[in-house]
Amino acid sequence: MAVATKFKYWLMKTEPDVFSIDDLKASQDGSTYWDGVRNYQARNFMRDQMQFNDRVLVYHSNANPSCVVGTARICKTAYPDFTAWDPQDPHFDPKSKADQPTWYMVDIQFESKFSMPLSLAQLKQLPNLEGMELLRKGSRLSVQPVTKLQFDTIFKLGKPV
Repeated sequence: MAVATKFKYWLMKTEPDVFSIDDLKASQDGSTYWDGVRNYQARNFMRDQMQFNDRVLVYHSNANPSCVVGTARICKTAYPDFTAWDPQDPHFDPKSKADQPTWYMVDIQFESKFSMPLSLAQLKQLPNLEGMELLRKGSRLSVQPVTKLQFDTIFKLGKPV
């Protein structure tokens, strides 16, 4: 008898001038590794909780306006973030070692782009999103959990193409 897997839902922030939803879609097989996370709580979410096929809201931060622009799926679970060991990489961390990695990453795969990106101002008006980490004053986490209701509300309003 097959056991049903309960998937989780996430929001992952990226700066569109560094790596956008269009970059993800255009990448090989529509997937890439999600590197450079240097916050322990965000790292722990990726390392300890993300599962294969979990759904992801892709959020463009430092954009005008900042907004949710589409969705992706986790296509490879956590493994050491090798960019931390490369002195030429902007995410280099001399304290992280290959035999005792500090930082982890996951791979994500493009799923959909929204025909209607949803700005932070729009999201704040939606009652189903009450309590969402993204909308909490002072929240800066680049990787954060969302509920199924929050994911479904945003997905429906974004009208994916």
